[in-house]
Amino acid sequence: MAKKSFSALTEREVLALAIQLEEEDSRVYGDFAEGLREKYPATAKSFDEMQAEESRHRQSLLDIYRQRFGDHIPLIRREDVKGFIERRPVWLVRPLGIQAVRKQVDVMETETIQFYERALEKTTDTSTRKLLGDLVEVERQHSNFAETLREQQESSGAREEEDRSGRRMFVLQVIQPGLAGLMDGSVSTLAPIFAAAFATHNTRDAFLVGLAASVGAGISMAFAEALSDDGSLTGRGRPIARGSVTGLMTAAGGIGHTLPFLISSFHLAFTVAVLVVAVELAVISYVRHRYMDTPLLSSAFQVIVGGTLVFAIGIWIGGRG
Repeated sequence: MAKKSFSALTEREVLALAIQLEEEDSRVYGDFAEGLREKYPATAKSFDEMQAEESRHRQSLLDIYRQRFGDHIPLIRREDVKGFIERRPVWLVRPLGIQAVRKQVDVMETETIQFYERALEKTTDTSTRKLLGDLVEVERQHSNFAETLREQQESSGAREEEDRSGRRMFVLQVIQPGLAGLMDGSVSTLAPIFAAAFATHNTRDAFLVGLAASVGAGISMAFAEALSDDGSLTGRGRPIARGSVTGLMTAAGGIGHTLPFLISSFHLAFTVAVLVVAVELAVISYVRHRYMDTPLLSSAFQVIVGGTLVFAIGIWIGGRG
């Protein structure tokens, strides 16, 4: 779609665009406030104030536009003018991440400052220039919003509480389902893969069994996790997202020690697969220690003992084939 350059806009069109931009920014801040209210109430309150201020800016621009050009305001949007940064709709981003929001605020305000500075160059009316100049100063203050908010949060303790809340949500919605899938995929597929390997001494057969077991386990775990609860009471997030994380990590856990059996040499493939299993169990132990507050030695002991037992059973059954 054709766009118009900023330099080609008339003074009337610049004011109309400014009104539209202030309305859009106000709505974006409202979306930020709504999306952050449950988990980050202190930050949401700040965005409520930002939304109200952007609404006042829009009203001031409306007043001066009507004084000079009448009631009809042409619909000129940011996507109609060259030079604006394309924004991803806020309603598509769920859940909202506090760091991503702060970054977006900084980008928005920097862009707005540049817009008003260029608008001043195209404006000759004294009252309009005064309003635009005042808005530049206000937006400059807003451009430091992310840093100021961070300092306020740290001094009040709100930032620390929000970080703890964010960490809890991350553990509930990503780490726990992902860890459950990784453990299931890494451990449960050991027996069929190594049983097939030792029963046939054929790496291709072992690879096909491992691939089938991994993908099958991934699908099964994805459905089981997604159907376990809808997340509305537990805070564990959306079922589809949670199930996808679990399913993908389950499949990844099994495929990790399946891939070595693409090697044609059985003994080399077996050796590499064992090393991969050791790495997988070590990663699982560390993740449990890092995010689930499980003592490292205790976590390693539990995971390694369980994995070793399954591994040994697979070899034992395969050796009898």
